Amino acid sequence: MNELLVGVDIGGTTVKIGFITEDGNIKEKWEIPTDLTNEGTNIISDVWASIESKLREPLFNNSFIKGIGVGAPGFVDAHAGVIAEAVNIGWKDINLAEELEKLANVPVYVENDANIAVLGENWVGAGNQSRNLIAITLGTGVGGGIIANGSILNGANGMAGEIGHIEVLEDGHLCNCGKRGCLETIASATGIVRQGMEMIQKHPESRLAKLFQSEGSITTQHIFELAKQGDKASKKIIDYTTDVLGKALSNMSMVINPSNILIGGGVSNAGDYLTSAVTKAFRKHALPRVSEVCTIKICQLGNDAGIIGGAYLVYEKNS
Repeated sequence: MNELLVGVDIGGTTVKIGFITEDGNIKEKWEIPTDLTNEGTNIISDVWASIESKLREPLFNNSFIKGIGVGAPGFVDAHAGVIAEAVNIGWKDINLAEELEKLANVPVYVENDANIAVLGENWVGAGNQSRNLIAITLGTGVGGGIIANGSILNGANGMAGEIGHIEVLEDGHLCNCGKRGCLETIASATGIVRQGMEMIQKHPESRLAKLFQSEGSITTQHIFELAKQGDKASKKIIDYTTDVLGKALSNMSMVINPSNILIGGGVSNAGDYLTSAVTKAFRKHALPRVSEVCTIKICQLGNDAGIIGGAYLVYEKNS
């Protein structure tokens, strides 16, 4: 019999599902749409129905599931297996572990979606199975997760690792969380583009402003490309953003003392240009003894990190 670990990554648009081996390899992966009707009441049964139908395929006839690891967005009490609140899928106080276990008759483990992505990256991706690691995702918002002494850090009620809401600027821009000056307002794709729009107003002569006039909009990719090409306005945005980010990461590193910091999300497509700028800022702000042992890298697993991390939850609990 083939033992399979099942990883599930629930997102606002799609649910990613994967059958993973005990060494972290993907045997099969697929997606189903996230049904947001009726406050997401069908999502759990949809997930199990999809897994069940996949198990009926000839390739998996001789397989059995060891367990299911699920990542869900929002505020998650991992210990209880409960989603306290996931605004973008309409969930409130959903006992995900219990409900899915009833359907599947196998153990179910639940984590925040950012945390399972970190676990996946650390298991078979860029983390190299670090015992102390910080991961940060720079997308529409800023998310993240922390591994300390080999375990994911959850905190008293699941809020550990909410890196995006570290306050980096007093009286800064309003964040979606209701506070002002959060890291997310500067280092997310949204924050970088907002800085770009402000810069265009101040410097209508810049190449960034000319690009905006011809294209009608700008993206983080545009800003990074122009910065590389020497556009002063764009370079100023990237220098400021990476300095703020490097400083926030250096402050966190004084607490965790990580061997690796991983950067993911859409902004990480800037690659080496981003990591070298963040590394430079990190070294400027951190104690040498902290920065000497720490490498800043781009995540490797992309969209597969969540399903692999979900599988790792099962692997970890059963090994």
